[in-house]
Amino acid sequence: MQELSLHILDVARNSIEAGATRVEITVLENEPPGWMQITIRDNGPGMDPADARRAADPFFTTRATRKVGLGLSLFAATCEACGGTLEIDSRPGVGTVVRARLQLNHIDRPPLGNMGAVLQTLFCEADLVEITYRHRTPCGEFSISTEELRQELGEVPVSSPFVLAGLCEIVNKGLAQINCAA
Repeated sequence: MQELSLHILDVARNSIEAGATRVEITVLENEPPGWMQITIRDNGPGMDPADARRAADPFFTTRATRKVGLGLSLFAATCEACGGTLEIDSRPGVGTVVRARLQLNHIDRPPLGNMGAVLQTLFCEADLVEITYRHRTPCGEFSISTEELRQELGEVPVSSPFVLAGLCEIVNKGLAQINCAA
């Protein structure tokens, strides 16, 4: 995948398909200094320790519909190519945490990509799942969640085309404001 946002989308979609009702995505840039950390946490059914250890194996999946699961293995490969790691912590009945660490200025680190479009896609599921996105850089912090949008919008559903149409722009403008390189 050419953008980190697509890895985030893949992991979050896996969480939703597994039955999570809450997905929290956190991106920390330069915390600790020189690193980017991406954490996707869900409250889904979780995995037993043996499955969690094998989750990044491309020839392992818990899905009955196919025999391979490339998403986490590709994310792990991206992290390793950037001098980092991918960790999976999962507990049955509690949920799963996927934590990616990449060297922030590594020449092979893909760009974050279009998080506005990713959140627009995920917020389509707002009737089924609460989604929170937080992004912190040394220059500021941006956050958005289905819960706060629901409070602001009142009777208008978060998943309505009207809301989703403006969401991508809101997210990308918010992230541009905290971009230290800008």
